[in-house]
Amino acid sequence: MKIKSVFDQEFSVYGRVLEGYDFTEIIDVLIKTSEKPGDQTIYIPSESNLEAAGVFKALSDSFYGGMPIQAGYCNGSNAALNCLEYHRGSEINIAADDIVLLVASLQKVKEGKLNTSQVEAFLAPAGTAVQLYETTLHYAPCNAPGRDGFRVVIILPLGTNTEKPEIVNRNTEDTLLWAKNKWLIAHKESPEAGQGAYIGLSGPNIIVE
Repeated sequence: MKIKSVFDQEFSVYGRVLEGYDFTEIIDVLIKTSEKPGDQTIYIPSESNLEAAGVFKALSDSFYGGMPIQAGYCNGSNAALNCLEYHRGSEINIAADDIVLLVASLQKVKEGKLNTSQVEAFLAPAGTAVQLYETTLHYAPCNAPGRDGFRVVIILPLGTNTEKPEIVNRNTEDTLLWAKNKWLIAHKESPEAGQGAYIGLSGPNIIVE
């Protein structure tokens, strides 16, 4: 799979690189206060140390227009697509290490189904902050080629990725709801599929090498 750059024009379908903010402090806090497992990924939705960084309030006030948000992290090592998810509201990824983002357009999903041939890969260099649009399917970052893992700050609307609400399924999308503000489409080979996630990804389970 060809890996493009988040600075390439092709990425504009999925998101943009954020400018005008200083992410130095929040990246430094992430590196100093969080672990980076070598054999798995870990995700924490909200971390008070990150939310104490000055840029967190600036993003809440400015980027999110005063909406309540959370700052957590996704750290570890990963090479597989496994699933794609989306949220109501943009996600910001602040990369402390080089990462590869596997993304696709929500508009390509038909009745909960998507072929992995629609997925594209983009490299986000260390120090880069990327907005992923609400209509961008994504999941855990992958290791950049030659790298041994990653640390990434994940900023989302407050409450996202916490406990799933109890709902009555009224349509296909309702069957994708996996957590609060998290709709998930799994590949049959993913661990999430074994946990009962909706299987809607066909084609190869992409591996970034």
